[in-house]
Amino acid sequence: MKALTVVPGDPASAELTDVAEPSPSEGTVLVGTAAVGICGTDRDIVEHAYGEVPPGERRLIVGHESVGHVLEAPSDSGFVSGDLVVGIVRAPDPVPCECCRVGQWDMCRNGLFTERGIRGRHGFGRERFRIEPYQLIKVDPALGGLAVLLEPTSVVAKAWEQIHRIGRRACFEPKVAVVTGAGPIGLLAALLSVQQGLDTHVVDRVTDGPKPQLVRDLGATYHSEAVGDLGVAADIVVECTAAGQVAIDVMRTAAPNVVMALVGISMGTQTVESDRHDGAAAEKSASAADAIDRALVLTNSVVFGSVNAAYRHYEQGAAALSAADPTWLGRLLTRRAGPAEWPTALSKQSDDIKVVVGWE
Repeated sequence: MKALTVVPGDPASAELTDVAEPSPSEGTVLVGTAAVGICGTDRDIVEHAYGEVPPGERRLIVGHESVGHVLEAPSDSGFVSGDLVVGIVRAPDPVPCECCRVGQWDMCRNGLFTERGIRGRHGFGRERFRIEPYQLIKVDPALGGLAVLLEPTSVVAKAWEQIHRIGRRACFEPKVAVVTGAGPIGLLAALLSVQQGLDTHVVDRVTDGPKPQLVRDLGATYHSEAVGDLGVAADIVVECTAAGQVAIDVMRTAAPNVVMALVGISMGTQTVESDRHDGAAAEKSASAADAIDRALVLTNSVVFGSVNAAYRHYEQGAAALSAADPTWLGRLLTRRAGPAEWPTALSKQSDDIKVVVGWE
């Protein structure tokens, strides 16, 4: 059986590798993989050793954004052969913590969780994989290969759920949402924003290519100017760039009581502290931090981080994808590679949004 594998931290290690058939210990449901999506996390694994191989192994099977069809399933599993399914990335820790115990493994507190294709467990980037039924979600057959977008959609579905839960701390009637970044996560965050009837603004640096038109075709407004120049007072911000300065700038122009979700993850090395010998720079950093603190306090604002997703967020994401225009969703899949070509999927091209490696 063939699989997409890497050695974390070795950019030249991406290969199509022969691997053993999945062990029954991995799960009772056998799935034939149709496609996996490639994202920034996969690139970070090979470039920055972000990933972690299973114990005793050297190579990691990547692929945490999946879609496939059930090949075999127990009669009491809730799945039958042919079902279109997506695998859930994070598995609860073996202890488990209080959150994992109640199915909220996305909020694991002791850090002993594993993540398929990322941390301590092989991913879905192979011809077949096994998984337990509670870690598998059945999706609308009409979505077909577009269901490969479900994992990133689940991430933003969780962020939106948390936004509204936090907003209910007081009166909360949001009308304007700003999404920073028009990559896959940003565009899917904008999709869910528009579906909620919010006046949605998406900010990205590019001025051509597919992103501006994709935003406009959602009924949202696209901006390429600096976030501080938007002239938009956001009630909600979904920050998808992982650029700290962007988050700071958009927060400064937001409406009082804003709720900001940070969903981007940066592998960069920038810090808010300057060189200890540079007194002027240190003073400037301290002043900026004080200004942010003051703005948060005086406007009752909330900034929070969100990562991964639980089962219910996959359900929410699946509903959002089923309600979306499939033609628009299809335009997010800008490049497709076969398994043998998959290392090329790690090289980001200028017009890439979502790159997919497909077996079917």
